[in-house]
Amino acid sequence: MNIRLFADSASDLPNVFYDEYDVKLIPLRVLVDDKEFEDMVTIQPKEVFQKIREGQMPKTSQASPVFFEKVFTELAQSGDKGIYITFSSELSGTYQTAVMIRDQVKEDYPQLDLTIIDSKCASLGYGLAVREAAELLKLGASADKIISFASNRCEHMEHLFTVEDLDYLAKGGRVSKASAFLGGLLNVKPLLHVEDGKLVPIEKIRGRKKVLKRILDVMEERGQNLEQQVVAISHGDDVELAQEMKNLIQERFQPKEIYINIIGAAVGSHAGPGTLAIFFSNQYPAAE
Repeated sequence: MNIRLFADSASDLPNVFYDEYDVKLIPLRVLVDDKEFEDMVTIQPKEVFQKIREGQMPKTSQASPVFFEKVFTELAQSGDKGIYITFSSELSGTYQTAVMIRDQVKEDYPQLDLTIIDSKCASLGYGLAVREAAELLKLGASADKIISFASNRCEHMEHLFTVEDLDYLAKGGRVSKASAFLGGLLNVKPLLHVEDGKLVPIEKIRGRKKVLKRILDVMEERGQNLEQQVVAISHGDDVELAQEMKNLIQERFQPKEIYINIIGAAVGSHAGPGTLAIFFSNQYPAAE
């Protein structure tokens, strides 16, 4: 019996990853110019950021129930086991819809064997767990081992991020308009994290250099065995900023690898261009 791995586009992994590891992409939906697109299929992140720069405010919605029904039915008919790691249930209805459709498909196909994991993570925090689960699968790990490993990685994943312009978070309902106005006026950069799947502000810092330094300090406080980890950086179409952060992390922690990719539409539509996010584990076993 084969094992099939599923992940949605909020993991912010590139298309080449899904091809290389044979992971099934579940696209979230993006509404731009009154047209609906499938994230990473019929629209790419750079196009979304360009639309935002032109003054548009793309809207996003969870993955299609019809799409879920199709791929879950195919899984049931194949007889394979499935593992679907999803975007945080606190930030999207995708997890809840996936569970509902799985249960509906099981009524016709009782043999359906599909485990759905609520990552409580976003962007490459979610993506790192998917990436490592895919690597385990490639090495021939059992479904139970992959499920246990992925659940643990998600539980201990740290998210630290800042945005260039608080207005985007305000328009998406993530912060108040008054806070956004004050932040822009004073060049305040918010430092946020994800707590139990929800977006939570930590503090406000004045100026970009100070917020980057503060991110490093929090990494040192929360990270465990950072030199042995793959640390991830996602960015709102600002490669230069991501590279600057990479150099700072490399100099201070010398991690095993620093993985960089652009933020996708699911997060980027709300956070906006210039967003910078860092991901690492707060519980990472030392090498034997």
